[in-house]
Amino acid sequence: MRPLSLVIVALTGLIALPAMAQTPPAPQGTPTRIRGTVGKLDGNTLTVKTKDGQSATIALADNLVVQYLVKKTLADIKTGDFLASTGIKDKDGKIHAIEVRIFPKATPDGGRQFAWDLSPDSVMTNATVGTVTKTPDGELVHVTFNGGESEYTIGPDVPILAPADGDRSLLVPGAAVFVIALKHDDGSLTSGRIYAEKDGIKPPM
Repeated sequence: MRPLSLVIVALTGLIALPAMAQTPPAPQGTPTRIRGTVGKLDGNTLTVKTKDGQSATIALADNLVVQYLVKKTLADIKTGDFLASTGIKDKDGKIHAIEVRIFPKATPDGGRQFAWDLSPDSVMTNATVGTVTKTPDGELVHVTFNGGESEYTIGPDVPILAPADGDRSLLVPGAAVFVIALKHDDGSLTSGRIYAEKDGIKPPM
């Protein structure tokens, strides 16, 4: 019986190995943000003319998520909403929003605040709204995120937006895009999520 048991174990291992081999490893790479306009979409290959005058070629995932943005107002921001906002820190450390997006729900990590690459001293805050207070400079929003809290001012001219689901038909030549990509060791770029222009609203992130 013992030799038979060993044979069964060995066969089970041989069956399991191909199944494990079919599971692709998680994609590895450096998070990279690409801003520009669509040059061309050819199958799963997107060419973007970047803001610095270069050209980026990006391999798109089969399950690519394309979103566009719709206009909202300050009145749409309520306590408990989850916001993503690009802001600029002034010399006193106070943050002034330059764009705000209202998400349908919190991100899985509960939100965070981190340096952003839109401009010098820019910061991204993904967090839940606690209070909104009127000030001479605009609405002061106090937010909380995983392990911290912050506040920033939303001036009257700051765009308030919300994401909506689109599709690849938005990736037409000349359309403004914000691509969330991974840059790999060989220099190649891949992406599974893109914000695209629609109805004249360009991704401001």
